[in-house]
Amino acid sequence: MLNLCISAIASNQGKTILTTALLYHFRDSVRPYKIGPDFIDPQFHKKVCGTDSVNLDSFIMSEKQVEWLYYHYRDKDVAILEGVMGFYDGENRGCSAYSVSKLLNIPTVLVLDGSGSYITISAVLKGLLDYRIDNTIKAVVLNNLSSIMHYQLIKKQIELDHKNIVVLGWIKKSLQSLSDTHLGLDLYDLSKIKQISKEVLEHIDLDAIYRVGVVENQKPKIDYPFPKIEKRDKKLAIVNDKNFSFLYYDNLCFLQELYKDVVIVDSTKDEVIPLDCDDVYICGGYIETDKAYENIKNSHKFKNSLITHSQTKNIYAECAGLLYLSKRVDDKQMSGILDIEFTLDSRFNRLGYYYNENGVRGHSFHYTKPTDETLAKGFNILSKSPNGIGSVGSWQSANRKITATYLHLMFRGNIF
Repeated sequence: MLNLCISAIASNQGKTILTTALLYHFRDSVRPYKIGPDFIDPQFHKKVCGTDSVNLDSFIMSEKQVEWLYYHYRDKDVAILEGVMGFYDGENRGCSAYSVSKLLNIPTVLVLDGSGSYITISAVLKGLLDYRIDNTIKAVVLNNLSSIMHYQLIKKQIELDHKNIVVLGWIKKSLQSLSDTHLGLDLYDLSKIKQISKEVLEHIDLDAIYRVGVVENQKPKIDYPFPKIEKRDKKLAIVNDKNFSFLYYDNLCFLQELYKDVVIVDSTKDEVIPLDCDDVYICGGYIETDKAYENIKNSHKFKNSLITHSQTKNIYAECAGLLYLSKRVDDKQMSGILDIEFTLDSRFNRLGYYYNENGVRGHSFHYTKPTDETLAKGFNILSKSPNGIGSVGSWQSANRKITATYLHLMFRGNIF
């Protein structure tokens, strides 16, 4: 089986274009993974290759749990993991491309931007290799090169300095197919992916990729390292659509294992919560921007069905779901199910990993903030360290049947 982790020294170095090209090339036989808590890249992975992408996060989950997730979903001939930021970034919180690739014994291909340099690229690579001697870096792809001569200069230096590193090839500067594409953000325009893949892989040795990435490791037997699932004889509605799109694939699978019946409701199509549903889960996503709000502001049937459900039954909501349960975000009217209000800032108010008061680990990223009155009604301090200084990030109804939070969770380790 071919196993590869794609990483770099930082964001915006070429991880996404190489990952995209490989996912499209192996689209009939690849399982994509994303290291860390990202929601956008996994959606893009699925758009490119048609197979759901699985998040692997060794901060939110234990190492055994990450191993179980990886092998549980490793059902294809090819596995490609996209890293987060730079190769070692996140290591202070226990989750990086380095830590996850090492844990799973997956070879890493580094994408190195060679523009405006040549010998120094080898020095940078030396620093990465020496920083942790147990790293998984086995190969490099050189990005943003203007000519074959430039490539050969860098390749010669790397092969002279690093005998065990394979130089797989290079990606041309200013690819024609990327001239007007902001890759990784536009999930709905895939018309150029075939051409992007062709151009990215034009000067990359795919046979050498197999020599680097084929690891003969048998799928180990790992006992289920999560709380035992007690099947619920209940029906769950998940609000999941282009507004509420932040749904981890394993969270969906877990909820399907946990509940007798699970249905997906699209709020942007004004679908209603079925009357026989016991519980509702509203995913995170975007509701506060003008474009997102336009998708849902006239979904009156959906809103009314949710209000009806909230009167006697359970709702759990994350981030955008939290906002939708409120009365308003600035001048944008929401459902009003919870007597709370928010405003939208020009910069983020939370970013990264957080603990709640019970020590549960998750992550949060949002530009909105509660009004002072709303802040006073909240509970559950979210902080960067256990029992650390923070501010409230969750709200509940008086009867506690409705809970909404800024904290994104991976449910399998935290029973929903």
